[in-house]
Amino acid sequence: MMNIHVLSLFPDMFSGVFGASILKKAQEKGAVKLEVSDIRAFSGNKHKQVDDYPYGGGAGMVLKPEPMFSAVEAITADRKPRIILMCPQGERFTQKKAEELAQESELVFLCGHYEGYDERIREHLVTDEISIGDFVLTGGELGAMTVIDSVVRLLPGVLGQADSHIQDSFSTGLLEHPHYTRPAEFRGMQVPEVLLSGNHAKIEQWREEQSLKRTFERRPDLLEHYPLTDKQKLYLEKLKKEL
Repeated sequence: MMNIHVLSLFPDMFSGVFGASILKKAQEKGAVKLEVSDIRAFSGNKHKQVDDYPYGGGAGMVLKPEPMFSAVEAITADRKPRIILMCPQGERFTQKKAEELAQESELVFLCGHYEGYDERIREHLVTDEISIGDFVLTGGELGAMTVIDSVVRLLPGVLGQADSHIQDSFSTGLLEHPHYTRPAEFRGMQVPEVLLSGNHAKIEQWREEQSLKRTFERRPDLLEHYPLTDKQKLYLEKLKKEL
């Protein structure tokens, strides 16, 4: 079982996300234990103050180091898990990072608010800084939810089929191929004939080509470092001539 602990100033934000869909099922299956603690509980003062004005002046408030250090030390005791700081300055989150984190037995997420964190939290407490994109959110909670969902679905036994995530976009290095289901015809829109053929070899070829086409059209940057086969290179050359 993976243990995930979140430290937040607004722990109630997680109740809906952790209590529904795959994250709920993952907990019921015993694949993960999700806990959320209020940073204010570790403030050490009667006013539950966790932030203060920045030295040197400037706008906004900064999260103090004492509550964060106290909270992490209380949660982890003598263990040394990955401690993840959600921050727009952090490493851009990717599927590869999700797969890396999914190998851990314990993760701790720090979710801040206000202007930022005391730098000593970054330098002496966390092991990873993660950003979910080049934009700024009100706090780290939504980012933490995103990362946790991405990681938990990779844990053994969480998804209905053991290899469901293997063909996901970015897991293979390419975007995923299109999907279709019943009915075969809807308002004049047809499912591609090859998918109805029962010929598994042709279906796999179609899916591979569609995956390459979609990646080329939407995220050509992913192809720059993708190890294309000779067959795939020929298909892309043909595709470039047609477009």
